[in-house]
Amino acid sequence: MTTEVQLSSLYQQVILEHYRHPKNKGDLEEATVTIFMENPTCGDEIRLQLRVEEDRIADARFVGSGCSISQASVSMMTQLLKGKELSEADALAKRFTELMHGDESAGKDRSLKDLRALQGVSKFPVRIKCALLGFDALEEALKRTRAGDTEEE
Repeated sequence: MTTEVQLSSLYQQVILEHYRHPKNKGDLEEATVTIFMENPTCGDEIRLQLRVEEDRIADARFVGSGCSISQASVSMMTQLLKGKELSEADALAKRFTELMHGDESAGKDRSLKDLRALQGVSKFPVRIKCALLGFDALEEALKRTRAGDTEEE
């Protein structure tokens, strides 16, 4: 087996593991911001909840349904968000978006951890929106937190 095939297989396993056994799935008591996002094209839905304390994400959880890509992506994202400053969360969202748009250097960025398993999604434009759904919710949550508008839409 070539290294590329082995890596692809490993990445598929990581995605399926996060889909079948999502991390941080469930309601977050004492959330300071809640954002609901959906992809009307395919029906994926995510409700992202963050508890922000002093410009730092103390906790992150989600509830959602949809394809393995959208659900695995948000599972991986919430793992990385805990303890991050808002500026670090912004940087994570930007870097993952670069990965989804084919930036090869982002694929080698170890700070993305398990999210790198989604690199192959960039070759399927119709699935990019699935992978970015949780990050779209994150960007909206960060924007509202900074503006002091944390009511759920």
